Amino acid sequence: MILDQHFRQLEELFRPETFDALSDICRIEGGRNWPMDPARVDDLIEEAAFHVAAFPRLSAAQIGRAGNLRAVMEVAGAINEGLAYDACFDKGIEVLSCAPGFRQSVAEMTLAMALAGGRGLVREHEAFRTGSEHWLDDRPETDFTLFGATVGYIGFGQIARECTRLMAPFAPEVLAFDPFLKDAGPGVALCDLETLVRRSRVVVMAAVPSEETRNLLNAELIAQLPKGALVVVISRAWCVDFPALVAAAEAGHITLATDVFPTEPLRLDDPLRRAPNVILSPHRAAAVPGGRQLIGDMILHDVQAILDGRPDRQMKPANRDQVASLVAAQKGIQS
Repeated sequence: MILDQHFRQLEELFRPETFDALSDICRIEGGRNWPMDPARVDDLIEEAAFHVAAFPRLSAAQIGRAGNLRAVMEVAGAINEGLAYDACFDKGIEVLSCAPGFRQSVAEMTLAMALAGGRGLVREHEAFRTGSEHWLDDRPETDFTLFGATVGYIGFGQIARECTRLMAPFAPEVLAFDPFLKDAGPGVALCDLETLVRRSRVVVMAAVPSEETRNLLNAELIAQLPKGALVVVISRAWCVDFPALVAAAEAGHITLATDVFPTEPLRLDDPLRRAPNVILSPHRAAAVPGGRQLIGDMILHDVQAILDGRPDRQMKPANRDQVASLVAAQKGIQS
């Protein structure tokens, strides 16, 4: 295994026992907390069975020489440019994404934002600083309970599913918009996006950024949100009309809770830092000790499954038909 996980730290991805177990089944080259020399990767590629990297960069010529390569596994969390995807698919080399490995920590942050937004925790915290807090006071124009609330997910992948599991004790009505699904499972009603927006007290943007999902929650839909709705943006700002969301929050129409921004880090003089009705988190939904070690567990599982000839994968297999759209979105986000 070529393990070139930097910018990720080794300890960020692997519990010690997981790394030891992986070392028992693979001879690991790399695995240091600094980038591997590309020349060293090139030297090893003919022998390697697995290539794990934050940003896999292998040309079609290198893939052509990689006679033993079984899988390329990215650990940044997105499909980026730099890998000859068609060459991989043509040779039957699996391309696997670690994106499902964020589901627990990101779903936990989503729940925290939903609770904080619904119960006005941030608003009242700030009011305390100026002596304007509301003692023993219902705030029906802004506050609500998650118990029995309608929660709508735009994109119903693993993060949304994990969040639904965490919210189950509140017995919410769960709606989901996801054109890739015909059935979202028990207790989840699939619907069109306009219906979801009009009916939901909490809207969670959890769609994967692609060319098709850019500004998926657009200004027209934002205008249809119920007054007092909470919008939680937990995937990428790419998927929403961010200025329209901020304007709706400033106007008092909605509350916005976001972990992501169109440009990061946010400028110190950005007016959003002082906007009302917002909860801001500096892109740290997965940033908690142990919060990304599920990725290491998934790598171990999938390596063993591939070696055993089993089809089950915990990482997300890339789809030839979707790769170009995903890469284009990442290029747009980074630019």
